[in-house]
Amino acid sequence: MGAPRFAVTPLNEASWPAFAVLVEANNGIFGGCWCTGFHPEGCADTTAVNRDRKRARVLDGSTHAALVLDGDECVGWCQFGGPEELPRIKNRAAYEKGLSDLPDWRIACCYVGKGHRRQGAAAAGLSGALMLIAGLGGGLVEGYPEDAASVSAGFLFHGALSTYDQLGFTRDRRIGKHRWVGSKRVDPT
Repeated sequence: MGAPRFAVTPLNEASWPAFAVLVEANNGIFGGCWCTGFHPEGCADTTAVNRDRKRARVLDGSTHAALVLDGDECVGWCQFGGPEELPRIKNRAAYEKGLSDLPDWRIACCYVGKGHRRQGAAAAGLSGALMLIAGLGGGLVEGYPEDAASVSAGFLFHGALSTYDQLGFTRDRRIGKHRWVGSKRVDPT
């Protein structure tokens, strides 16, 4: 068996340039969001402001993501953080209806660049996020995946339900027509 195709590294000041190249090559992601939509401030009206906000969060350590690398090229990522870092989840009213306790960590934006989808990069990103979470103390991880059979791959903001299933998440409850709450306990390393 050969070496894995993808490597994973945390988003930080050193990896920012590779992340920025991917985001810029894909029109700022989802209309210029720069993966800020789930942060408390949400997306601004301009791509430049979102880029600056994301860069500031990277520099001060208030954002987390597992970047997926194919060689030196960043081909995707899986954003994660605590509920205070990522409070703006989709289907919030339905989510809060069935909420008993907040998780320690949330999986938010999952993205794979055009030309790299359906090659295992999304699974590498989610798996990498779980590995990084383990290194940060572990705990209960919650994600909000979508049924990929019903949603275009370019709009799977939180990732595909099948990927979460493969990585051992438990389907807790449905919070949208195609969206679930999935959870997994991650032991610290």
